[in-house]
Amino acid sequence: MIREGGAEGDPDQWIMNAVLAKALTLGASVAGYVPVSLLADCPSVRSAGPQGLARNSGTVIVLGLYHDPACPEMDWWEEGRSTPGDRILYGITTALSRWLGDEHGRVAHDIPYDVTEGGIYLKDAAVLAGLGVFGKNNLVIVPGFGSRIRFRALWADLEVGIKCVPECLSPCTGCSRPCQTHCPQDAFPGGRFSRKRCLSRMDADKAAVRSENSDTTEKKSVQHCRNCELLCVYAG
Repeated sequence: MIREGGAEGDPDQWIMNAVLAKALTLGASVAGYVPVSLLADCPSVRSAGPQGLARNSGTVIVLGLYHDPACPEMDWWEEGRSTPGDRILYGITTALSRWLGDEHGRVAHDIPYDVTEGGIYLKDAAVLAGLGVFGKNNLVIVPGFGSRIRFRALWADLEVGIKCVPECLSPCTGCSRPCQTHCPQDAFPGGRFSRKRCLSRMDADKAAVRSENSDTTEKKSVQHCRNCELLCVYAG
């Protein structure tokens, strides 16, 4: 799925549309874009603080990769290596950056996943890029893929106009919200997501695996809880 737009005859917009199409051929499930200027005051910036990306111009290209529940290992986290799914996305963003330079003479680079290491708030970016809407599980629900998708992004030296993203009805309307009621961390007190509670579980999972790995040469991966994602009744 591609979210594109822009004025006909605009060279940067023409290149951007080509970039989005190329992203899909490289393996992305969805692709969209958002001008950097729109991310400066996104909801997560207001609630959690500034993002790490040190750019005031250009465009962020957001890519999503479907994570089939039948392949849970795509989401298994490894110390110093992230997850297999994220490594696939990194391969796509770096290949796309190289292609942009070779074919169009434009500078582009992968954006680190972690906000503290130069990253952005990926879920906000995905929504602003028109790829989906925030669900009550605090995940982006993408048409055709539901919540079972991961994002990564790259920055490109392209100046494109702000496109009109149509408003979508929340797929959570009328849902009994099993994503919230079956959270083992009770990370949705009063129906609002608690990042602190969710992260405490993730940090504990990582600490437990680190402890196990220190006593063996066979390294284990961290298999984080995915209840809020996998129990979502909206599958696309």
